[in-house]
Amino acid sequence: MFTDTVGYTESTQADESGALESLRQQQELIRPLIASHHGREVKSTGDGVLVEFDSALLATECAIEIQRRISERNTTPGVLPIQIRIGIHLGDVEERGTDILGDAVNIAARIEPAAEPGGICVSGAVREQVWNKISGQLEKLPARSLKGLQGSMDIYRVRIPRGTDSISPGSLGPNGIAVLPFANISPDPNDAYFADGLTEELITVLSQLQTLRVISRTSVMQYKGSSKTIGQIGSELGVNSVLEGGVRKAGNRLRITAQLIDVGSDGHLWARTFERELNDVFALQAEIAREVAQALEIELPSSESARLERRPPVKPESYLAYLRGRALFNAVWTERNYLGARALFEEALALDPNNARAHSGLADVLRYIHYANYGDPHPDWDRTSRMHVARALEIDPELAEGHCSLGSIHWDNFEYEEAETEMRRALSLNPSYTQAHHWYAGILLDEARTDEALQQSRLAEQLDPQSTLNLRWLALTLILRRELGQVPPCLVRLERLDEGGPRYLETQAYYLFARGEFVEASRVVDRLVALGGDRAWVERVWTLAGLGKKEEARQLLQEREAMRVPTGYSTTAEGYALIGDFDAAFRVLDTAVAERNVSLQILRNEPTLEPLRRDPRFLALLKRIHLA
Repeated sequence: MFTDTVGYTESTQADESGALESLRQQQELIRPLIASHHGREVKSTGDGVLVEFDSALLATECAIEIQRRISERNTTPGVLPIQIRIGIHLGDVEERGTDILGDAVNIAARIEPAAEPGGICVSGAVREQVWNKISGQLEKLPARSLKGLQGSMDIYRVRIPRGTDSISPGSLGPNGIAVLPFANISPDPNDAYFADGLTEELITVLSQLQTLRVISRTSVMQYKGSSKTIGQIGSELGVNSVLEGGVRKAGNRLRITAQLIDVGSDGHLWARTFERELNDVFALQAEIAREVAQALEIELPSSESARLERRPPVKPESYLAYLRGRALFNAVWTERNYLGARALFEEALALDPNNARAHSGLADVLRYIHYANYGDPHPDWDRTSRMHVARALEIDPELAEGHCSLGSIHWDNFEYEEAETEMRRALSLNPSYTQAHHWYAGILLDEARTDEALQQSRLAEQLDPQSTLNLRWLALTLILRRELGQVPPCLVRLERLDEGGPRYLETQAYYLFARGEFVEASRVVDRLVALGGDRAWVERVWTLAGLGKKEEARQLLQEREAMRVPTGYSTTAEGYALIGDFDAAFRVLDTAVAERNVSLQILRNEPTLEPLRRDPRFLALLKRIHLA
């Protein structure tokens, strides 16, 4: 990676001391970022640096973060703006002492001037390694010749998410697609369930194609019956194409129309009408997926095409019950929603015992009901949830949901390496599975790998941009990293989606705490208390601690500890740490670990909890749960 400061020579001539000070500030800003991405600063080039990385992905992520941080710095009143260009190439080098030489170095140096001020350019070799793994888009520039090289070379511009772009429904690139709810045009309005089921199944099938990025069902179902144009919907969801259609069911006969529309031109990329028997519907879904891929000029590997044919069929009524269960499971965390989700998963299995997804969903919700101490937890919840995951993977070994559920079981048991393996397996089978991105982000935060966690959080939010759960998770990750400049647009969208509800208020309170605005945070907590529910005490403790009202905070914590609510263990420990009572914090954490109900995302990453992390008992705790 080569960096170069824009206009440095001119700045030096105009104000040498000011230019030197800006360069010093630039170096102070980017050097920690290079180190955190495991880069080695090879040498200074005067107003830039040459850096070597272990991977193209680390180099590109570092470059994106450098440009983001510089952009944030430039918004500070009174500072002299800095702009740099960055160029990245991948190749072999020759080491000469502390220096590196070779064509790879020369090409990187030639690519850097192609970047716009504040921008990043990468070679085709880098693009092949990172195109589906970074938060920014890659835009191909016109082929160009580079000095000293024969022929032309492909160069790509990295479109860096900044400000509202980084947390609005981000573009998923040229292969981002949304499947809108298919219309029911059957004579019987009760057949609407079948149209919904077909929509859901097409989302599932298309999500398994590695090169497509498919918007989640929770974000597309809001457009059922909508009068919005394709252009509006595509813009709101950040996709380039939309699949829509209608279903007419008469007895066992189906007539399905489908059309693929380009968002930019509103033109048809593909359209077909299918006449089929009802028992052919699963084969039809695979056929539609292949034709959509062909229309988008996506070449399907033979392994993916074969996998479409191997999907075990599920009775439509069972599948719809499963979907309703997942919707409740992913809604606001309440006893009613979790118990309702369990009932729907059980209903789905009663309708079709071979519904692998329902087995996976039941395994997930049984664990949550136990940990939250809701209702009447199954007395043998752990064995039962494991049994359902095993059955799900027995029915369909390539089920992303099953591998994600198995990963969460490993996560519960502090088996982090195994948990990561299963989450990666789930995402390899379904790159658009938002639940796996969301939980994987949580695992990475437990491991204090915040760069990777942020990447997974962004992917979850982009794939399901209307989900308050994913948007809140993204905002919390940004707050933990103290990238506070990117949080307000999150809050604006979250307030709209949550209609000023608890997820919005909890996130706003935490954001204000991070900014040190404790009085304003306390007012937000009052609004949260007025909504009812069980969560407001957490935010109340944090604001009391920030205001220096330690004894009031302690009283709340002691009351909470006496209740022995498992989901409150980690937050209670956080509260004790904030008021400086580390003995109490570790007492609660010992119980949390013993009961396998500890959440470490905030404990490991919140800057104000650094004194707790410096206590030798924290390292001992990490060793007990295989994180040190």
